[in-house]
Formats: sequence, structure tokens, C-alpha cells
Amino acid sequence: MLFTSFLFLFTFSYSLQEKQTSNDLSTEAVVKHEKLKYSSEANVNASLFKEEFVSDNKKFEKFFSAIENANKKFKKCLGDSCDCFANQIEADLKLFPSISSKDIEESKELGVHYQVINHKLYRQQSCAFPLRCKGIEYFLLKLLPDLNDSEFIINVHDWPQVPKYRTKAVPVLSFSKDVSEYNDILYPAWSFWSGGPAIDGHPMGIGRWDLLRQSIVKSNVAWNKKKSVAFFRGSRTSEERDPLILLSRRQPNIIDAKYTKNQAWRSKSDTLGEEPAKVISFEKQCNYKYLFNLRGVAASFRHRHLFLCKSLVLNVESPWIEFYYRQMKPWIHYVPIDHKFADVEETLEFLLSNDDIAEKIANTGYEFIWNHLTFDALECYWRKLLKTYEMRLLYKPKHVKTLIEIR
Repeated sequence: MLFTSFLFLFTFSYSLQEKQTSNDLSTEAVVKHEKLKYSSEANVNASLFKEEFVSDNKKFEKFFSAIENANKKFKKCLGDSCDCFANQIEADLKLFPSISSKDIEESKELGVHYQVINHKLYRQQSCAFPLRCKGIEYFLLKLLPDLNDSEFIINVHDWPQVPKYRTKAVPVLSFSKDVSEYNDILYPAWSFWSGGPAIDGHPMGIGRWDLLRQSIVKSNVAWNKKKSVAFFRGSRTSEERDPLILLSRRQPNIIDAKYTKNQAWRSKSDTLGEEPAKVISFEKQCNYKYLFNLRGVAASFRHRHLFLCKSLVLNVESPWIEFYYRQMKPWIHYVPIDHKFADVEETLEFLLSNDDIAEKIANTGYEFIWNHLTFDALECYWRKLLKTYEMRLLYKPKHVKTLIEIR
């Protein structure tokens, strides 16, 4: 079979001590190929090297074309990091040119009620997830000097709250949404500070993005030292992940994907008949060249962390996004994978046979996250979001006495 032949070819080619393609190119061609590197932020000129290799790589032509087309359309964000994501705010608030007190009343049951009054922050007494509220409030408290009197509803659950079939859209802020189904207003997830999923090494939940990103980067492994395996560890929060786990059992030499235990785990049936695997830290995942990102209940919290490994993120296509996703482009920052996993083996064959391309996309994804998804950018996004939001209020909020002050 094609894939069996590929595995043999891959094993042979990687036993060599020199970098070469799988097509037995001449030394001159290899040198030319090596010189044609992507520049920062994916200034890839796939078309320049496409002509030399497509003749011997007909089966890969669609991948070269995808890279070339992606680069023709790609526009690098040249402004402030915060400005890179401003389009998401405009898109989310487009449905809300004005916001009335009635809109807020209709939204209260969908999230946590916050008020900013005289540069002080107030919140309803109950919060279903205190660490999530804490993660949100870290940023809100920093912004108080810049905010006018306002009030808003923030959803702290994983699932968005404003479906498009709702007769009237109401202004609710959520960390993630399926853009085809929901009208929620996106905000940076609480887990940038606290309240993310609890995993080994983070028993109180993933948080402190400022510290964790440095820890992951320090654990980076040189590209040529990484294992040429596509890796995934995560719990079964969505059955959409099942095909990858099953494929891994059939192709363990190139895919290492296993389910871990979560709070809902009761027996091996919850991990597709196998004992749950041990959780692997983000830092240790840097040992692998290819890292899968798949949606869970909503958008996956692991997404931004994976890029910091300078490994190539294989992003399984999904309409679920966080506020920064739309600025990251397929074949520029990551490699897209069909949600039914029909193209996984073929894509891996291409990447393994074109290692320099894989490495450059990995580096471009890393550079975007490291340079643009900073704490300054998060704070700026919150500020721009709330300042734009408060301009749409048709009334001056009055302090609700039952709310408690957050300090």
C-alpha cells in the first residue's frame, strides 16, 4: 500500500546523516531548496520551489498549491498586537449598535453580572466558578482607571449562551463560540490568569499565561531532535476526537494519540476500551514534531500553548474560535486537518517528506503567539472591547446595591 511504502521510505531517509528530500534530488536542487526559507511571519514563496519539485511529487501538488495560495492571500499584521485582533471586536459588536437596560436585564440569567461605577468593580455575589471569575477580574481591575460607568454580563461556562436562532440577540460575553451558531461577544479566556483545566502540575487549573509561556519555551527541543510523531493527549470531552484515537492504534509509528482521564471517567469504556493514559505536560509535548489541536467542549485551552513548543500544530478544522483565532491562518501558522481525519495520513506523509516546510510553518506559528499574544495585548484587547462596548450603552448604569465590590 502507498502508506506502507511511505513508512519504509521515511525510515530509510531518516537513517541518513544529511538533510534530503524523499525524492532523491540532486545536491544542487537540495541546496536551492534549502535556500528558499520562509521569512518571519510566513513570507513563504512556495511558488519558487514548487516548480522544481512538483514534477517528482505529483501526489503532493495540492499541498504546494495550498501553501502558495495561502501566502498570496496572507496579510501580515504590522501594527500593534492589540490591533491585530480588533476586527473580532468589530464583528462581535456589529449586532449591538445600541445596548439598553432591558438588554442587560434579559441577559442576566446567562452569565455573571458586573458593574463599573466610579472606577470601582462590582459583581453579583454568586459565581459558579470562583477561579474563572478571578481570572477575568484580574484584567478588569487593572482597567478600572480607564473605564467609565458600565455594566455587562460575562458567561463563565464553557458553552456560549446566545444562539443565532434566538429571536433577539442579547449582549453576553463568552470566551469561545461556534461562529456559525452563536452571537456571543468574545473576550480573552479566564485561563490566561487562572481557572483553566486542572491537569498534572496545575492542580488548581491552567493559568498565569505570562509564566507558563516562558516555561514552555525554555523546554523547547531543537527541531532535528524532536520525534517525528504526531502527538495528542487529552480527555474525551468530545466524541469528535475518537477517530484520531482509533487511527493512532492502527498507525502507532506515526501517531501517538491517547485519552486521559477526566472527572467524568468511570471505566475503560470512557477511553475507548483502554486504560487512560498519563497526562503529559505542555513542556514534555515539545519533544514531538507534530501536535494535534482538537476542540473539546468548546475551543480547546491547549491551542495557544502548543505553538510555543515550536512544533507544528495540526489544527483539526472547527467553527469554534477564541478571540485571536482568526488572525492565524492555515498553511501559514499551522496545518489544517479535516475534522473527519480523512487526510491525516496523506498530510503526515507530505510533512515527513518536506521537513523544512514543516519546520518553517512551526516557527511562524510560534512567532505569532509569542509576539502577539502577550499580556499587554490581552489587557489592550479587554480595554478596547469594554471601551467600544460602553459607547453603545443608551443609559448611565446605577449601582445595584446587592452587588459586591471586587478588589
